[in-house]
Amino acid sequence: MTESIVVASLSLIGTLCGTFGGILTANKLTNYRILELEKKVDKHNNFAGRIPVIEEQIKVANHRIDDLERERCK
Repeated sequence: MTESIVVASLSLIGTLCGTFGGILTANKLTNYRILELEKKVDKHNNFAGRIPVIEEQIKVANHRIDDLERERCK
């Protein structure tokens, strides 16, 4: 009778260790993936913030080209 209690107790301890180990591993993987996604979002946000600057620079360049073409045609 006591042997079966010891075996059951050891089985319970082994099951709990395996379960918690699996949970910790899955949690680490999930955290890693979230960090990688955050890096991608940061890159995208940086790019999205630079687009208006590029658009403004293109407008300025187009105006300068138009001015040069007008001067050339005179």
